[in-house]
Amino acid sequence: MKLYKGLVAAIVEALQEIFVKHRQADRIVEQLLKSNKKWGARDRAFIAENTYEIVRWWRLVKYAAEVEKASYSEDLWRIAGVWMIIKTHHIHGENFEILPEWPEFEGINADSVEERYQEGLLIRKIAQSLPDWLDDLGESELGSQWSEQLVALNRPAPIVLRVNTLKSSADEVKGILGAENLMEVAQNSNALILKKRQNMHNNDAFKQGFFEIQDAGSQMIAPYLDINPGMSIIDACAGAGGKSLHIAALLQNSGSVLSMDIDDPKLGELKKRALRNGVTNLETMHIESEEIITTLSETADRLLLDVPCSGLGVLKRNPDTKWKLKPDFLTNIRNVQWNILSTYSGMVKKGGKMVYATCSILPSESEEQVKKFMKSRRKDWKFISEYRTSVSEVGFDGFYMALLERKK
Repeated sequence: MKLYKGLVAAIVEALQEIFVKHRQADRIVEQLLKSNKKWGARDRAFIAENTYEIVRWWRLVKYAAEVEKASYSEDLWRIAGVWMIIKTHHIHGENFEILPEWPEFEGINADSVEERYQEGLLIRKIAQSLPDWLDDLGESELGSQWSEQLVALNRPAPIVLRVNTLKSSADEVKGILGAENLMEVAQNSNALILKKRQNMHNNDAFKQGFFEIQDAGSQMIAPYLDINPGMSIIDACAGAGGKSLHIAALLQNSGSVLSMDIDDPKLGELKKRALRNGVTNLETMHIESEEIITTLSETADRLLLDVPCSGLGVLKRNPDTKWKLKPDFLTNIRNVQWNILSTYSGMVKKGGKMVYATCSILPSESEEQVKKFMKSRRKDWKFISEYRTSVSEVGFDGFYMALLERKK
C-alpha cells in the first residue's frame, strides 16, 4: 500500500476537525472531499474510508500509538501512521511495508505498535473502542448481549436503497443499476443492497427519484404503522423526512402526510426530496410551540413518533456519535422522549394507531418508555406489538418500534 502525503495530510486535517474542534464527521468529510478538485475517485475513497475507520477505532488506535490525548498535529500524524500499520496487517492481511520516511512518522515502531495492539484487544472497551461510561451503561442495560452488539456496530454499514414505488419498481431499478450489482433484502422486495460502495447522489436514477438511500432497518418503520391508502398520517419528528417519503409511497399519494419537526431547515430539505420523489400528498409544519400539537388533537389516523435518541443503533454509519455522547445527554433525551410520547399522542384519533420508534439499542430509550406510557395510559391505549432489529443478527441498523392503538 503506497501512501501519498497529501492524502494522509487530508486525513489528519479531518481528525483535527472531528476530535479537537468537535465537529461532525460526515460534514467534515463532505467538505474536505470538495476542497480539492484534483483528487480522483480513488483519492476521495481513500480519505473517506480511512477517516471513518480511524474514528470508528479511535481508542484502539490511540492505545496502539501510545497517545493519551490527541491534541496536537504531531499526535494525529502518529495516529494516522499507526492506523496504516494496523490496517495493512490486520485488515488487509498483508505483510507491512515500512512507513515512508516522513518526519511526521519518525519514532513509529511497527513491532511496538503490534504489541500494544494485541494488548488492547484483550480489553473490551479498548478493543471495541468506546468510552468507559458507555461500556458500563451498555453492559448494565443489555448484559451478555452487549459484546455481540458492539462487534456488529463496529462493522461498516451497507448502502441500502429503498425503491420509490411512486416512480419506479425494484425490477426497473435493477435494470438501471445492474442486478449483478445489487442484493435483495429478505422480506422486503423494495430494499436493495449495493454490493460495492459508491456515491449514489450523483446517479441519474436517484436524481429522478427512482430510489432513496435508507437502511433496511429504517425501512421497516413506516409499514409498521399498518397503513391503508386514504389515511391521514402525521410524522411528528420527521427531520429531513426519509420515513415521511416512505409513508407517502405506501399511501400511493392518497390521503395526507403531515411532516412536523422543530428543525425548520430540515423540513425545507424534505420539500425538495418530496418534489424529486413525485410526492403530492405531503405538507410540512414547523413546531414552534406545543400549542400546535394541541390544535391537531385527534386528527391523525396514524402517528409516527420517531423520537430523538442517542443514536446508538446507527453507530455503523455514525461512528463519531460514541465520542460525542455524554451521560447528561442521555438523561435529557429520555426526558424529551417522554414529553413527546405523552404529549404528541393526543393527535391520534380514537381508534387510530401510533408507532413509537428509536434508533437506539438501549431499552431505557425504547421498551421502558413504552411500558411507562402504557402504565399511565392503560385506560386509553392498547399495546399491540413491538419489534427490535438486531444489529448482530441481520447487519442493519438497530431500530426499536412499538405499535399502540388508541381505544374508541
